[in-house]
Amino acid sequence: MSEGIQQSITVLKGVGKETADNLQALGIETIEDLLFTFPARHEDVRLKDLAETPHNEKVTVEARVESEPTVFYTGRKNRLQVHILAGRYLVKAVFFNQAYLKNKLHVGDTVTITGKWDKGRQSISASRIEFGPKTQQMDFEPVYALRGKVTKKRFTTFIQTALQTYQEVIPETLPLFLREKYRLLPIVDALYAVHFPKSVQHANQARRRFAYEELLHFQLRIQALRKLRLNEEGGRAISYNLPLVKALITRLPYELTGAQKRVVNEIFRDIKSPYRMNRLLQGDVGSGKTVVAALALYAVVTAGYQGALMAPTEILAEQHSVSLAEWLAPLGVRLAMLSGSTKTKVRREVLAHLASGEIDIVIGTHALIQPDVEFKQLGLVITDEQHRFGVSQRRILRDKGEQPDVLFMTATPIPRTLAITAFGEMDVSAIDEMPAGRKVIETHWLRPEKMSAVFERLTLELQAGRQAYAICPLIEESDKLDVQNAVELYEQLASFYEGKFTVGLMHGRLPTDEKERVMRDFSNGDITVLVSTTVVEVGVNVPNATFMLITDAERFGLAQLHQLRGRVGRGEHQSYCVLLADPKTDEGKERMMAMTATNNGFELAEKDLALRGPGDFFGRKQSGLPEFKMADLVEDYRILDVARQDAVDLLQRDDFWQNPLYTPLQEMLKQSGVLDGERFD
Repeated sequence: MSEGIQQSITVLKGVGKETADNLQALGIETIEDLLFTFPARHEDVRLKDLAETPHNEKVTVEARVESEPTVFYTGRKNRLQVHILAGRYLVKAVFFNQAYLKNKLHVGDTVTITGKWDKGRQSISASRIEFGPKTQQMDFEPVYALRGKVTKKRFTTFIQTALQTYQEVIPETLPLFLREKYRLLPIVDALYAVHFPKSVQHANQARRRFAYEELLHFQLRIQALRKLRLNEEGGRAISYNLPLVKALITRLPYELTGAQKRVVNEIFRDIKSPYRMNRLLQGDVGSGKTVVAALALYAVVTAGYQGALMAPTEILAEQHSVSLAEWLAPLGVRLAMLSGSTKTKVRREVLAHLASGEIDIVIGTHALIQPDVEFKQLGLVITDEQHRFGVSQRRILRDKGEQPDVLFMTATPIPRTLAITAFGEMDVSAIDEMPAGRKVIETHWLRPEKMSAVFERLTLELQAGRQAYAICPLIEESDKLDVQNAVELYEQLASFYEGKFTVGLMHGRLPTDEKERVMRDFSNGDITVLVSTTVVEVGVNVPNATFMLITDAERFGLAQLHQLRGRVGRGEHQSYCVLLADPKTDEGKERMMAMTATNNGFELAEKDLALRGPGDFFGRKQSGLPEFKMADLVEDYRILDVARQDAVDLLQRDDFWQNPLYTPLQEMLKQSGVLDGERFD
């Protein structure tokens, strides 16, 4: 056993070539892989009294067969039914596609049956049967995600053999002081507890140990990488003019919220520090991120540096340009805009003035990352709706200066646990407070048959001189999905309002310039009702729009629904959001109820995470999120916080890389490639 648990699985008794191939299909090639293939869950197989078992719960009973079994056939499928006496209850046990049991079940036999208890029908849909009294030693059996020819019984035997054979050479991967601090099981005890638990509490002890270890390892890799980058990349301390910045704040037409003041202080500390800022600023729709960006840009300008703000669309860039000009131009700040539609002559002038330093702040789209865009002294780069740009695009803009500070902004509130993991290399600031006096958007959930009532309410808004959005999940009719589509709804509304109001259509298949034209017409008021897919989700500011209709709303996640709702409520008038939905699942109904209950994006983000899980939080599998074997970002958010702080504390210790106390953690970091400067994802 000189190689320990790194040996091939084939050294284990009972594992031949065919079995090894089957195990390899499960990702198991070594003894270590086998031992650390954790159960998906633990099943309670304790004997229970049916009188105390709730409807639809899984139950294990020891019973006596009271009738000859009967088999019913439907085509190739069959159902076997037999009466059993479980305690005081005479109930039916039903087995699907197990007709062979007919010859094995006899009146008077004792059997142990596990299945789902139907209290109303007084029956158990059996998933397992054992002939005779209960013999399993465990009351909580592990359930593994097995497939192919690997049976649960053989798999459990392999794990038992591996544990008994190799327990003396399984290396402990957590330092003793951490195990003692949190009362965590030693690794061998934890492996026995997770695979062969004596109780629910025993299994939970194992789960807690492995969840903490996974999250600590992840955070150590993130924090080590972050520390290395700070040391390698350096940065520069920008000494901004504080009195000038304070003067700008007093000139604003409103007072900053407490949350805005907090994040401004966090950002300004980064600007003043000798390290390069790498910060994510998240804030709900309308929370005031733009004014925070303006203050940061002005600060670097007062120190003689230039700033750049990149937005994903031309219309959003224009909106930022107007806002920044309103606040900063009166102070003598020289601003310019650069986009794909900038005329050649103007573009040449802007490029020349950027290179000479005559322009202080440039706002633009992807046009900012073209090779001929050069700065004299770029100090701060801000990327709005950062997820709309690729990593390489963001890096190109950053690399146009000598280690400029970088601020990313997003209007998608992200739960703390996801922010710590998906954006672990960044500092995260959150504007979690709305400006005073902002009207709450009234949100209503209606069934599709109420569409006529929705049209009546919409018409009242339009007659009052307001504008509206109507959002659909699809562009055209689909045979696969019975959902309202944008083209159909556009035609319906255009016909309904013909001669009264102008209806426009926008979706992702339109050319970029056509999308920009439609949005500009809507912004200018030339279009009264805009029918669209979710392309309006980001970067649209039309204060006169007060009505948002979202059809088939159950097909959207909470975060997306909230983003769409945030397109209205941007002016002085009361705004409304109507969710037209007929959800068939409890989760879908919960989403609709959550939307009507709160306008707080951070609350909704936490709810969305709990409902859909971290993998689908953004509406797709998020590659930036790590796969954990045991940790759960929803359940283990407290453990994640503790692990993050522990990782920071450990790496700040002067002796971390030399002290043998930390050898297991040092080895983990070496194996992950972090110490070689490689990127960890």
